[in-house]
Amino acid sequence: MPLSRRTALLAALAAGLPVAACTSTDTPELAELVLATGPAGAVFREIGGALAEALADQLPNTRVVARDTSASVENLRLLKAGEAHLGLSSLDSVTHLEDLDGIKAIGRLYDSFLHLVVPEASPIRTFADLAGHRVSLGPVESGTEFTAVRLLRLLGVRAVDVRMAHADSAKELEKGTIDAFMALTGIPTPAISGLVAKEFPIRLVPLAQEAQALTVEFRGPYVPATIPATTYGDVAANDTVSVPNLLLAIDSLSDDVVEVVTRTVFTESARIAAEHPEAGRINVRTGIATGQVPLHPGAARWFRSVKR
Repeated sequence: MPLSRRTALLAALAAGLPVAACTSTDTPELAELVLATGPAGAVFREIGGALAEALADQLPNTRVVARDTSASVENLRLLKAGEAHLGLSSLDSVTHLEDLDGIKAIGRLYDSFLHLVVPEASPIRTFADLAGHRVSLGPVESGTEFTAVRLLRLLGVRAVDVRMAHADSAKELEKGTIDAFMALTGIPTPAISGLVAKEFPIRLVPLAQEAQALTVEFRGPYVPATIPATTYGDVAANDTVSVPNLLLAIDSLSDDVVEVVTRTVFTESARIAAEHPEAGRINVRTGIATGQVPLHPGAARWFRSVKR
């Protein structure tokens, strides 16, 4: 007796096999699929590129494009304008939108951690010490910029702020042209790991009080968290705040295509995580926890198909 589609899916998941072989042989037709990712030195770009490669295998008749962007805020704008089909975003940037029409969630992926990076010998010991110092808040239209500006305004700290990608921020910190930089990103993040690899001594400034302030003022997207010791070599564990990241899709993307995307994200996570360990945190159990952003019907259909 042939296996049902649902039984085959569950069996493949349990065995750690790619689920594509157990589903319909029909491949959804789509000429191009654009995935908005992130800037140089950020996890969004790394994860987005790996996901695009996996999707290209699952959608052989589709040109899958990983589009480099400033990250969350730009990705949301591109989705709203119909210039991208898929996009990565931190949850706080999404929930700030007044109008979610046209955007749905494929799933929750992993969490980003807010980093405040300074040279080891820096006099900056607290977030308040940023006052008067030159600080990079990430690129314009990034999730880092959104959260950093929100936190500076909330606490009334006036820094001399600039905007640049994480990789550029790391270079400028090393040269001494900025005093600190902030990065809301997965761990480990390439820009910071690069500094450690070059043996440039850094510290992460504790943000426990700032995390508490954000969770009280903006209920929902923020959670106090800790960047573990050894994430960046000998850099000590650091208390901070985390924010979930979502993979989003435009409403008009067909249910069949979104089902393939969802299946790929949650069954190919080991492949995506091969060189990007933060992707190892992607799992079906937390995937549906997308906050106030409803699941796309195609994503909901896939999650229902694997529900135990």
